[in-house]
Amino acid sequence: MRPSLLDPLFAPITSLDGVGERTARLIDNVVPADVTGRGARIGDLVFTLPHSVIDRRNRPGIALSPEGAIVTLEVRVDRHQPPPRGNRSVPYRVFAHDDTGEIGLTFFRGHREWLEKQLPVGEQVVISGRMEWFNGRPTMVHPDHIAVLGKDEDLPLVEPVYPLTAGLSGRTLRKAILQALTRLPPLPEWQDASVMKTHTFPAFADALGRIHNPADPIDVSPENAAWRRLAYDELLAGQVSLALVRARTRRLSGRPLEGDGALEQAIRDALPYSLTTSQQMALAEIHADMEKPERMLRLLQGDVGSGKTVVALLAMARAAEAGAQSALMAPTEILARQHHATIAPLAAKAGLKAAVLTGREKGRERAEVLEGLADGSIHIVVGTHALFQEGVEYHDLGLAIVDEQHRFGVHQRLAITAKGTAPDMLVMTATPIPRTLVLTAFGDMDVSRLTEKPAGRRPINTVTLPLDRLEDLVGRMQAAVAEGQKIYWICPLVEESDEIKLTSAEDRYASLKPVFGERVGLVHGRMKGAEKDEAMRSFKAGETRVLVATTVIEVGVDVPDATIIVIEHAERFGLAQLHQLRGRVGRGDKPSTCVLLYKAPLGETAHKRLSVMRETEDGFLISEEDLKLRGEGDLLGTKQSGTPGFQVARIEFHADLLEVARDDARLLLSRDPELVSERGEAVRLLLYLFGRDEAVRLLRAG
Repeated sequence: MRPSLLDPLFAPITSLDGVGERTARLIDNVVPADVTGRGARIGDLVFTLPHSVIDRRNRPGIALSPEGAIVTLEVRVDRHQPPPRGNRSVPYRVFAHDDTGEIGLTFFRGHREWLEKQLPVGEQVVISGRMEWFNGRPTMVHPDHIAVLGKDEDLPLVEPVYPLTAGLSGRTLRKAILQALTRLPPLPEWQDASVMKTHTFPAFADALGRIHNPADPIDVSPENAAWRRLAYDELLAGQVSLALVRARTRRLSGRPLEGDGALEQAIRDALPYSLTTSQQMALAEIHADMEKPERMLRLLQGDVGSGKTVVALLAMARAAEAGAQSALMAPTEILARQHHATIAPLAAKAGLKAAVLTGREKGRERAEVLEGLADGSIHIVVGTHALFQEGVEYHDLGLAIVDEQHRFGVHQRLAITAKGTAPDMLVMTATPIPRTLVLTAFGDMDVSRLTEKPAGRRPINTVTLPLDRLEDLVGRMQAAVAEGQKIYWICPLVEESDEIKLTSAEDRYASLKPVFGERVGLVHGRMKGAEKDEAMRSFKAGETRVLVATTVIEVGVDVPDATIIVIEHAERFGLAQLHQLRGRVGRGDKPSTCVLLYKAPLGETAHKRLSVMRETEDGFLISEEDLKLRGEGDLLGTKQSGTPGFQVARIEFHADLLEVARDDARLLLSRDPELVSERGEAVRLLLYLFGRDEAVRLLRAG
């Protein structure tokens, strides 16, 4: 039930003059439209902001115009030189001069009548375009603007430059955007007056007007007040919708899960080590949440190897003490089975039964698990998305734990919620997420962090090596295998591709086979589940000593006695991913090494990445660096997986506004939970404007 006030902004762009089906398809490619593929609307055009400007106030004179610069010149037209009759391949040339020198204007397939009218001989004209110098002679090919002096008031002095796609001209896009701006209805102010004053924000329509009609290059800077105003609008819409999801999930009020600590103590006694300080603190926070009548919504962030699984298991023991079941969902089958292998024997020590459920369990085996979940004889179940599909019924699900949350969006969180009577929810991630991104993606969650590594973990020595020293490396690997060490060898691709010349896992496996014989194994994402398990099992058991793999081993695979990891084409990976991969080693008590193999020469960003990896093992520090190098878009995986893909906001410029938006959203909803006040009604418009309709639906669902 979108308010009719917004209808003009939700009309298709084909309702604009000069935008037919073909142009609309081209505009779809540049507009930051919603991922549903619904096609761009007029409102999307309004938020397609320029990335730079052409400053046509720059009038240096012909002789002083630098190569490649866009300049505006006042010249007198001297003569026309049409191509020889019948030879259209020769361009049409017009010669002109000013006080500093002469210039040739070049027009390919130029029309004589039109050019004689535009550039009359003897007249003073204003031309604007890109300057080129050939053999010391200045020339301008197809000037962007031509006007007779005195009639040049239409010449845009500061012209915004928009993202374009093949076949779409800047002029066509700009014309569509300016038309879209005229459709903007008069909207009420949804921002808090004190925030507006503190940040000197202009009104919404003024901000859009200033960016699309800049008077100065500073007007299109993301750090300018106009852009910051729009970024804040978007961040506020995001934070309000997360807060509404949170209120809704909390309102399905949970129940206190209290226990006597006996089962938990039995598991602690079975552990071969004691918990770190941050594990104990995280557990205390989780227990406090579980004891409250409201639902727990907590994010547990811990670097690779910081012991999140044990914290999860102890929380599940607490749920069992309260008579409830727990489910742990992992993103891949390998990871689900591995969690089960870690958890089941420890749970058994406390008399708890743990089972595994993925898409692979079939027939009798699957029926037994489903039966155990329905009658309550299974206390803990570990699996993939299969845990929350149709047909899986729980006797009493009290705690849902999701591993690697950034692969699950808000919608999956709501689906899990539907399975129990509003189970408590704990989300774990080993991707250290910078604080700013925790706010954008998980603004609705409380956060616990595990900051230490468990006792006995050794630091990992990280070295970089160019690919042309591959033979030395293989020689060193032979010596390591002879000493009984285990090695991961990571490749970016499964099989060789023509587009990208990289060594694939299959090629590398084939090249190492003559050296290591039966002691080299292969695992990648396209293999069948059973083949993957067999490859992992034989590596774990030491039958193979070198495991060539793609990034399927990135998350959570645990072989404590693997001491070396080689990452081939390390320059192709993001920092967070390199850090994740490196965390596959250094899990035992032996010193470990990570070799980053790169192809020279390295670009500036790749060079920075590899040096950050050499300098630190602190995942949180690495993630902050990654944010600087990559921007927020890639950091949590793809845009589609429920991550903050913004239209206007740029985390690297607007991170300071995020906390303000979160506090503002929380304050607003504490005073006006149904958004029915004057400001609340205006904020509803804001939610629709930035495509946060599901939040408005939650309000209606009450």
